[in-house]
Formats: sequence, structure tokens, C-alpha cells
Amino acid sequence: MLSPWHPLLSPVAPPAMELRSPLNSHNCSLTSSIRPPPPRSLARAPPTLSATAAAVSSLSATSAAISSPSCPKKKVLVPIAMGTEEMEAVIIAGVLRRASADVTLASVEDGLEVEASCGSRIIADTHIASCADQVFDLVALPGGMPGSVRLRDSDILQRITVRQAEEKRLYGAICAAPAVVLVPWGLHRRKKITCHPSFIGDLPAFRAVESNVQVSGELTTSRGPGTTFQFALSFVEQLFGLRAAEDMDKILMAQTHDGLERSAEVNELEWSCGRNPDVLIPIANGCEELEIIILVDILRRAKINVVLASVEKYPAVLGSQRMKIVADKSIMSASDSIYDLIILPGGPAGAEQLHRSRILKKLLKQQMQAGRMYGGVCSALKVLQQEGLLEDKTVTAHHAVASELTCQVIDQPNVVIDGNLITGKGLGTVVDFALAIIRKFFGHGRAKAVANGIVFEYPKS
Repeated sequence: MLSPWHPLLSPVAPPAMELRSPLNSHNCSLTSSIRPPPPRSLARAPPTLSATAAAVSSLSATSAAISSPSCPKKKVLVPIAMGTEEMEAVIIAGVLRRASADVTLASVEDGLEVEASCGSRIIADTHIASCADQVFDLVALPGGMPGSVRLRDSDILQRITVRQAEEKRLYGAICAAPAVVLVPWGLHRRKKITCHPSFIGDLPAFRAVESNVQVSGELTTSRGPGTTFQFALSFVEQLFGLRAAEDMDKILMAQTHDGLERSAEVNELEWSCGRNPDVLIPIANGCEELEIIILVDILRRAKINVVLASVEKYPAVLGSQRMKIVADKSIMSASDSIYDLIILPGGPAGAEQLHRSRILKKLLKQQMQAGRMYGGVCSALKVLQQEGLLEDKTVTAHHAVASELTCQVIDQPNVVIDGNLITGKGLGTVVDFALAIIRKFFGHGRAKAVANGIVFEYPKS
């Protein structure tokens, strides 16, 4: 059901644990035994936040330059449904929009608002029916359960995707979707194909492979939430060329090679609270939706109680890549509770909006004074600095923000933990950021289990 606050509704992703993506936030867990039903017939002296906004906005300029303005925009369809894996849908759409593709998020449900597999609520751009007669350069299916089943059961989506394959245009699927959607539709024939490890047995044995990304003609498949950045980058390369994909890879900072220091800790402090922690993520118009959704998805998999709170008048916020996310409650309502951790997502315009919230600034100061945990990524570090929360602290930060911070900045790690503060560079490094939070609250074992479940390479130490 649509929230009563919905002005944005008007036109204006190693060996994995046995995992079936969950039905909703209440059962979003490390393991599940869901099987699909049978198919139907077929940050120096404190400058203003605006200075940082200008610096970080250069990323958008870099992204916009990836495709030549003389070429028509590439059209991409990303269908979503109740139970779709939110990391996969949002990363695919966000990366391709950064690459200047014209991406349509289309709901196969009756309404535009869908609740994804770990409880995030996303508002689609349109209904799938409005896409029926359009021609797309790419159709990319996210996974998740029961989202993949609901995609499979959409007759309109099936016709669109079958036509896409017949006309030799690009199409792809990730996680459960290759097995649950493409196989019943017959779109896997004569193709090498991969999927989430827990669904690999549902693929024809002589065609199944275990690579993170498999390109086979017009079809590209991938394994799970933790491989979605690679999946999306493969599409950037196929649509815009190798140079564009290399440039985008640098922007995303999603590399996980062995030579890269993933996290560092100074002034070690015990975070364990003897129960499932409560985490607040304030959001605003202009916040980076990839960071929001990755945090929510991964933390909820570890049974952390995550609250998304809007600092705007309405719960629905428009992210930096024009995706609409619905908060769980308002910041006013959220302020009645105490949180073990408050995390600020990045996005320069979003950071500006967060900093305007008196309630949030009060919550952050109370959090610091009580010795509870807090942190942020990318542009959000400027908010923490302006509120005096980085004094005598060691952090890591995006290069566009680091030069404007007056505290000690360590450049190499993706994540730095200093006592009760955790900071990250943003975008593709947020997976490491979220796993570091799980490790601090629950230990290495649970963090590794979650990483395995999303098919993400967890650091050995």
C-alpha cells in the first residue's frame, strides 16, 4: 500500500551459504529455504558544505562525459517487484545512470511502490505496461525472492525480454533471476550462464559456470548482490566501451583486489551490545541511494534493526541518481528512540539537506556525548566536522572531501574505525563499510557469513 506521504508518486549483489533471498525485512536473514513456485505456462578550516558539494559534483561531470553527447542515449529497462533484491536493482540503475544511460525502473506490480527483499521501499518510475512497445538497448533483471518469481510471472515483461533476445539486443539477469526467470522463458538456450550459488543446481549442468559475471553473446548473468558492481560495469563496457567502464570503475571505487587495504582501526573500542543493535540512517533529497540501500540491505541481513528516517517533510526522498526511496519514519518520530549507531549517507546535496535538520544535529551531539557510535561516508563527513564530531579523530574520506577535513585523514583504507566513529569513502566501498559494522557488533564470523551470502569477497584479515 502506498504511504499517505507520497508527493514523489506524482509525475513532476566465494562460496556462499545456502541462501534464498528473503521475503521481507522480518525474515531477511543469512539463510532461508524459499523455493519458487512452479512457473506459469509460460573534509582544513571549515569551508561550507557547498564547497564540498561543488567538488563531489565533479564526479557527475565525469560520468556525464562517458558517452558522447552526439550519440543518442542508451535506453535501459530495470524491472522491479515485491521481493526484488534492492542492492541489485539500485546498483544496476545507479551505475548505468552515472554512465548517462536512460534507465527506467518499472514496476510489475499494480502500484509503483514496491517493498524489496530486505524491507526497503522503492518507488518505480513507471509501470511495466508503459514499456511494452518501447525498444531498449538493455533489459537487466535483478534477483531476489520472491521478486524473481513475480518478474517471471509478468507476461508483459516476458514479451519484452523474449523480443529483446530475438532481436539480438542486450539482456541480463543476476542472482536468482537467471534460474527462476530466464530458464522457464527458454532464454538460456545455447548460452553459458551463472547465478547465485544456491540456485546453480537449477541451471542445465553443461551450461552452468561459476564466474562472477558471464557474458555469452547478448546475455550477461551474474551471481548476487556482492557481484552487482561487476555486473553493472560489464554493461557499461558493452554499451559505451572499455574506456568508459574503466573510468566508471575508478569513480565507483568498488575494487576488492588483494593489494587494497580494506579497513583499518585505531583506538580500538568494544561495540558489542549483547542484543541486535539499533541503527538510524537519516536520509534526505540528494542523498546517495546506492549507499543508503547497500547499508540497509547488508545490515538487515545480520539482524540489525535499521531505521530509515527522512529529514524532509515527506518520507519519500529523491536520491542523487533520481531514484525514490521511502523512509520508515520521519526524523521527528525517530528522535524518540536511542540508537547504538547513527550513520549518515553521502551525496553532496543530501549532506546539505541533512545539515539543515536541527533534530538530526541534536541527535548526533547526544550520540557523541553519550559515547555511542556514529559515522558517515563521503560528503557526510562534512556534516560531522561542522558539528564538531571529528575533533581529534582519524578518518578516511573520498578524495573530493578529504582535502577539506581538518582532522587526520588516512587515504588508503576504504573504512577507518576510530573508537566509536566509523568512516568510509563511499559508493562501492560501502559494502566493506557495512561488513565492518557487522564485525564490530557481532564478530568476524557473522560478517563473513553475510559476505558469503551476498557472494562478496570478504577480506582474510
